[in-house]
Amino acid sequence: MASLSSLALLSFLFSNFASTPQVYSLEGYSSKPYVPSIAPEKVMNVIDSCWRTNSNLATNRKALADCSVGFGKAAMGGKYGAIYVVTNRGVNDTLQPKPDTLRYGVIQSSPLWIIFARDMVITLKNELIVNSFKTIDGRGAKVEIAYGPCITIQGVANVIIHGISIHDCKPGKVGLVRSSPTHVGKREGNDGDAIGIFASSNIWIDHCYLVRCRDGLIDVIHASTAITISNNYFVQHDKVMLLGHNDQFTADKVMKVTVVFNRFGEGLIERMPRVRMGYAHVANNRYDEWKMYAIGGSANPTIFSEGNYFIAPDNPASKQVTKREASNWQKWIWQSSKDVFMNGAYFVPSGYGSCAPLYSGAQSFTAAPGYMIPALTSDAGPLSYLVGKQC
Repeated sequence: MASLSSLALLSFLFSNFASTPQVYSLEGYSSKPYVPSIAPEKVMNVIDSCWRTNSNLATNRKALADCSVGFGKAAMGGKYGAIYVVTNRGVNDTLQPKPDTLRYGVIQSSPLWIIFARDMVITLKNELIVNSFKTIDGRGAKVEIAYGPCITIQGVANVIIHGISIHDCKPGKVGLVRSSPTHVGKREGNDGDAIGIFASSNIWIDHCYLVRCRDGLIDVIHASTAITISNNYFVQHDKVMLLGHNDQFTADKVMKVTVVFNRFGEGLIERMPRVRMGYAHVANNRYDEWKMYAIGGSANPTIFSEGNYFIAPDNPASKQVTKREASNWQKWIWQSSKDVFMNGAYFVPSGYGSCAPLYSGAQSFTAAPGYMIPALTSDAGPLSYLVGKQC
């Protein structure tokens, strides 16, 4: 059968499921992702359909940089730089890293598109501090950053992290760490996040696997903004994603984050995300479970939940998707549109007026209805790749 474009496919599916209700029971539910049987081709979300149909990854890696959506759309990473190949997973000297290591690549001042020569597990001695205009691209290898301190993105712009696994991260250590060819700074030790984003902008985290870290999986704080977190697979963790430093840090009012096409899997407890002061567009994500709540916040953030697929836990006390850490939240603008609620899940809205994301033309995308999300998130996490085959 002839292949349809993504927009034509979505239109076809929308028209054939126009009468599908927005609320479902758990009866007949399977843990396997639901893919409409009428689909004439594999259903891909708008990000994946931008680059995955090109089988010649070796010569078209940088096409990925044009495929983000939402507030992190402008993140170019190392699009205009050279390809840098990591061949040494070994000792990551924090002061004088070797030229073939990941740490050496991420601290360079010039733009770089960083790839990996083979499968590797990288255990860092201290935080991996990423400089501006860098892409860490794990496609074509199984790349893990694990069992030590993990990734810090601080005071920089234009970073893409794609296709790697980050797990079992430990707190950073007090000590000196090089962050550029000309700067070494004393670090006080971070909390053990998988990815910590501080005072940074134009950041895109895509198709990563994040699990079991000491603190958060992704933290976005200290007035960071213009960020997209997409196509990631989160499992087995307590405090998943924090957007905003604390309730007194008013600089976080500038924060704008798009959380889209992610799968929040088994063993998660809370913060998917938790938002403070800023704005979050939480769209087209799949929530397999939560122990406490899925989407929370404090200090009057604005949250637009659009086209998500929520499966509540069996615990009758934990059916609510939302949680406010305050008593005077009734005027906070939290809205739900096109969401699907299963097994008794429910969203408590608040506030008045529109909270649409007001994207620019380049950032804009049309959120799919919630019933399509098991299909559109079925490939969340790192993708396998074979030469000559599409991912």
